[in-house]
Amino acid sequence: MAWQRKDLLGLEDLSREEIDLILDTADAMKDIVLRPIKKVPTLRGTVVLTLFYEPSTRTRTSFELAAKYLSADTVNIATSTSSVTKGESLKDTVRTIEALGTDIVVLRHSAAGSAAQLASWVKCSVINGGDGTHEHPTQALLDMFTIKQRKGTIAGLTVTIVGDILHSRVARSNIWGLTKMGARVRVVGPATLLPREIEKLGVEVYHSLEDALPGTDVINVLRIQRERQQAGLFPSLREYACLYGINRERLALARPDVLVLHPGPMNRGVEISPEVAEGPWAAIEEQVTNGVAVRMAVLYLLKGVHSDAAH
Repeated sequence: MAWQRKDLLGLEDLSREEIDLILDTADAMKDIVLRPIKKVPTLRGTVVLTLFYEPSTRTRTSFELAAKYLSADTVNIATSTSSVTKGESLKDTVRTIEALGTDIVVLRHSAAGSAAQLASWVKCSVINGGDGTHEHPTQALLDMFTIKQRKGTIAGLTVTIVGDILHSRVARSNIWGLTKMGARVRVVGPATLLPREIEKLGVEVYHSLEDALPGTDVINVLRIQRERQQAGLFPSLREYACLYGINRERLALARPDVLVLHPGPMNRGVEISPEVAEGPWAAIEEQVTNGVAVRMAVLYLLKGVHSDAAH
């Protein structure tokens, strides 16, 4: 199939076939990432803008590298030093940027739905780099790509997502994507960190790792967002680590060939122990490499839609 969408806003409305197309395209892109000279002329003349209203290291750098490996021109706007500080709205900011010839905007914003709103305002393509607690589609895609590379398939696997599901856009995108690809998804965490009625998304809900981990093929460990701790959603980081931290003993409850993922940045000794993070089960550094390949695939597919429209 050919990619038809102008934007990538989330995985909730993507089909299994569209997700497959991105993952298959990422396979070819990873070959480029692993070359000594990481450069192809595919997107020469394309302008990619990263517009981040929230802090980011991995996602923004990953998108910028992906664009550069494809020979696109990149522009990065730090909102702290732009006209945003003078009160300029998102709509006006991006319309100005579009008038300068931008083809693709990667947006991270604290408001859920901001990427979809932006996409309705502009003709250029919009990629959701994380919108509030709603979705983070390319993170879920790189997680799925890593699972597929390590396990050969996604269908039929049991994937357990551990931690702060309530505030996690990564968890939501993973749930949408993994269930569409045929995985069995479990979520586990304190009751205060699980959304109400989350089982309606087609997941199994647990409050104990000892119950959730048996039979698990993949553990996706979410970052505990320390900034949420002031809300009193769990007593202390120490207690969280005791009850929900992934350590060597708890890994033994899962399948012997269990794969451990983490979107980063890690709180070592809280949600994951150093020996697990650095052990043979973990693919955390591989996720970073795969993130560049997946984002190259997304940029390539979106630019193809624009090229077809131009003709």
